[in-house]
Amino acid sequence: MTSYMVSKKTMEINPANPIVEELRKKAEQDQSDKTVKDLVWLLYETSLLTSGFSLDESNTFAARIHRMIKLGLSIYEDEAKEDDDLPPLQETEEVSTNKMEEVD
Repeated sequence: MTSYMVSKKTMEINPANPIVEELRKKAEQDQSDKTVKDLVWLLYETSLLTSGFSLDESNTFAARIHRMIKLGLSIYEDEAKEDDDLPPLQETEEVSTNKMEEVD
């Protein structure tokens, strides 16, 4: 009986907003641009968060944020892959002088 009284949530987008205008221009230039898609999703997901909703896939949201931070800092995937080629650290036997590790 009360289910019909619950209002459906509506997201309103202001087409004159500078962010929306710029996203529209970039999307018209290249519809397969992953950065534009990420920005649109981030805009939607942040509007959900600011409205008090929770995200179903918070890991995906975090990955998008990290990609945008990398983009803003000019960190590209090729540079990140260079770190993966580093050899593993070699462990050395050191004499520990730490009293916390002594066992009776």
